[in-house]
Amino acid sequence: MKPVLEVRNLVKRFGALVATNDVSFTLHEGESMTLLGPNGAGKTTIFSQIMGELQQSAGSIHLYSEEISRLKPAARIKRQIARTYQVPRPFAELTVLENIRIGHMPNSIWDMLRQRPDLEYERQLAHKVGLAEADYERTPAELSMGDLRKLEMARSMACKPKIMLLDEVFAGLTAAEVSQISELILKMRADGMTFLMVSHDLPALKPLVDTAIAINQGAEIARGSFDQVMANPAVLSSYLGEV
Repeated sequence: MKPVLEVRNLVKRFGALVATNDVSFTLHEGESMTLLGPNGAGKTTIFSQIMGELQQSAGSIHLYSEEISRLKPAARIKRQIARTYQVPRPFAELTVLENIRIGHMPNSIWDMLRQRPDLEYERQLAHKVGLAEADYERTPAELSMGDLRKLEMARSMACKPKIMLLDEVFAGLTAAEVSQISELILKMRADGMTFLMVSHDLPALKPLVDTAIAINQGAEIARGSFDQVMANPAVLSSYLGEV
């Protein structure tokens, strides 16, 4: 398997605070990895650096061997990397299908206005993530939190990514919805998709990942299979310290 994403010695400082402390890992094609850790461990900060929404203080990021460390987020999306957000970020004034359309036109909302919509493609994505047809013309304010999560997933899929960063994709979903999204992730993996995931729903996460890396206070404290990492005393201590 060839490397898809390589994160090398990533550091992010906010003044005296070190939010990411020398983090390195490699994701291979078709692999699924999770970053584990309590709230505030630095997981979402790592996602934001990979996507270019935060500039790293040191280290580098490579996508298919190309260094992307200084590229803007839109340029990274064009290279077929996408993410969802812990707090959904839909365009409030647009419908569900229009929000999905924005996902494959990352440069500007004006791209969406100039380009003829591919309604069938947008409907297919909405259906894949489990959004009801009755919701397609609704605005985000009319959706439940679970449906907002599904919309985040569909919009991130719209650019036809090769690697997806999923941040708390199961939060707010019912057990049936978690099962549906899990099945979609497994199918996409079988088709060659690569995933980096963060979730506090550990039972849902466990069957979806090959490798787990535990992060605490911005630094790696354990790496291995999901069970190996969750049995590590340092990891147990970091989670218990959150309670």
